[in-house]
Amino acid sequence: MEETQEHNHNHNHNHQDPPRSSTATLSPTCVKCGGPCSFPPPPVQSQWSEISPPPIYRPIRSPAINLPPNTNSQAIILAPVPQSQKVPTISLPHTFQSPSKKIQSPDDIRKFINSDSSKNFLGFVVALSESIRARKISDSCHESTTLKKIVSVIEGLVHWIEEIPPVQQSSRYGNISYRTWHSRLVENSENLMLQFLPDNLKSSMVEIVPYFTDSFGNASRIDYGTGHETNFAAWLYCLARMGIIEEVDYQAVVSRVFVKYIELMRKLQSVYNLEPAGSHGVWGLDDYHFLPFIFGSSQLIDHKYMKPKSIHNEDILENFSNEYMYLSCILLIKKVKKGLFAEHSPLLDDISGVPNWNKVNSGLLKMYRAEVLEKVPIMQHFLFGSLIQCSLLVGH
Repeated sequence: MEETQEHNHNHNHNHQDPPRSSTATLSPTCVKCGGPCSFPPPPVQSQWSEISPPPIYRPIRSPAINLPPNTNSQAIILAPVPQSQKVPTISLPHTFQSPSKKIQSPDDIRKFINSDSSKNFLGFVVALSESIRARKISDSCHESTTLKKIVSVIEGLVHWIEEIPPVQQSSRYGNISYRTWHSRLVENSENLMLQFLPDNLKSSMVEIVPYFTDSFGNASRIDYGTGHETNFAAWLYCLARMGIIEEVDYQAVVSRVFVKYIELMRKLQSVYNLEPAGSHGVWGLDDYHFLPFIFGSSQLIDHKYMKPKSIHNEDILENFSNEYMYLSCILLIKKVKKGLFAEHSPLLDDISGVPNWNKVNSGLLKMYRAEVLEKVPIMQHFLFGSLIQCSLLVGH
């Protein structure tokens, strides 16, 4: 009997299957006397039960098989951080002109990016970002009568949405009632400008109205994207060029005017289901916006408690999104999109791993220049006139 048991033990030991653990290869011993034993030792108990097996490592997201080609992430990283610049104001009298599209090719983009107009415009965006640094939306700031009138104009556009409800239709995106809203915008645009334009600058309407009407989406495609958002920034820049907006106004331009603009756009997007224009899908920053991430990250620079990784804290998002644009954007994305945040918004998830908001802000500014101002599909619709010039015939 003992020989049979010894034979069985040896037979099992020499089996081709790998041992369950390193201890199984040792000679069996009696647990009482410590002497040799012919019975095989019991299998080593795993710390994982069959009910709760060990976790299987899985990457947060699959390899970027469908990543857009020709990504220039390394170029963005190595590029210098855009710097703020003073806006060069025009001298009166000034000849305003109806703006037109100029960019058609990557070569046109290169000439524009190297021009003073491009550097001044981006410098204006950086200056707006710096004006809201370490400040909440509700913080007190200088609010001129002109800015209050501009906020009132945007509030009027919000009310129009309530007066023009969406119609019942089969398609999910692009409610045709948006066209009614947009046509009212175009029809009333000059009257809206007259609410805050001084008499000596009324002739500027021929130039600034096209930027304004193209800031809220495209009526034929019923879509909205970062190009339209850039038009709104360009409209503000034109007002700064004319001296209507001054540096002392910049904080209110962001915390009052731009915040109201974002409120309007979110309502337009949700009520009329605007299609994202030129969205990068999962590999983009956001379906519609870019600038609130720049301004919002600036707000959080040097914050004592909130770090980039704080976007994963639901309590922080719920309690502070009304004061910080970045958190507001993240909260909206989490409400609108289903599934894991790292899977539907991998870029924002990656950014949450950056150590501080200063690096986030500088990185987003570089990204804005590369992914918006240097992209032909976006900038081919951008308008140029006397306030934002583009001399493509002159090499740089």
